[in-house]
Amino acid sequence: MTRPVGMIPAIPTPMNEDHTINFDGIGEVLDHLIDNGIETVLVGGSNGEYSLMSLEERKEVIQYVCDKVKGKMKVMAGTGCHRTEDAIALTKFASDAGADWALVINPYYMHTSEQGIIDFYKAVAENSDIGILIYHYPDVTNVELSPELIHEISQIDGIVGIKNTADQLHTNKLLALTKDNESFSLLTGFEHLILPTLAIGGHGAIGVVHNLVPAELVRLYNLVVNENNIKEASELNQKLMPLYDVIEEEVIPGTVKAGLEALGLPGGPSRAPLIAASEEYRKKVKQLLADADVLKTEEAK
Repeated sequence: MTRPVGMIPAIPTPMNEDHTINFDGIGEVLDHLIDNGIETVLVGGSNGEYSLMSLEERKEVIQYVCDKVKGKMKVMAGTGCHRTEDAIALTKFASDAGADWALVINPYYMHTSEQGIIDFYKAVAENSDIGILIYHYPDVTNVELSPELIHEISQIDGIVGIKNTADQLHTNKLLALTKDNESFSLLTGFEHLILPTLAIGGHGAIGVVHNLVPAELVRLYNLVVNENNIKEASELNQKLMPLYDVIEEEVIPGTVKAGLEALGLPGGPSRAPLIAASEEYRKKVKQLLADADVLKTEEAK
């Protein structure tokens, strides 16, 4: 199985004013990403509001994205579910829809043992014909997987990577354990850690700012991985840092949707209990996009 690398936007789900899914809007966002050099997208992640969708809606969005980008980019589908059987079923659906990989969050809420987590990923991987990535986000799940446990899970056939939304020390330890596994990708989930993760040998990043500055993040990746130009990469990273800082200043995905709208792309409302970005935030993100040279200054006024 292949493993994903590079800059991977976790796409939001544009909504109509009645909070139904704006499929044409999803298409516009995908065209924007394709035009700016993105080669893989994550659909149905947290930023996509999957937890506020019915199972049928999750399937419809995955199918739409797979159909829309077929032959243009690869697709990672968020298929995590509380029940193991549901995660397996949704992963099978994503595979049939044309997804290349599935991102599966570790069990949480009803906490299990380390062996239970291993068994969960083994069951999903054994019942799928696409590669599985671990979604590790302890700040949200309150379940932290140790680097040693992740390393053990990485040895399971069909496990091809991780979205590691954890601190840099954890990432460093994990990379030391998995660096010789050519079938496993370590992708950071924190924008602030993109540059250091790539610099130590990580394979990319899955994030939300990627939707707003895709070309710049593709350039950042190439500077580090393909050109070994840390000086220029650091300068570009500093330029993007204010966007990293502001993206979680208010509620996600409202912040990301506000950024998309500043770029002339569809965003729309978020589903309750999530809320839209404030007018003050909208002005702020618009100006920061102008400061990053992805929006003309006069458009930011």
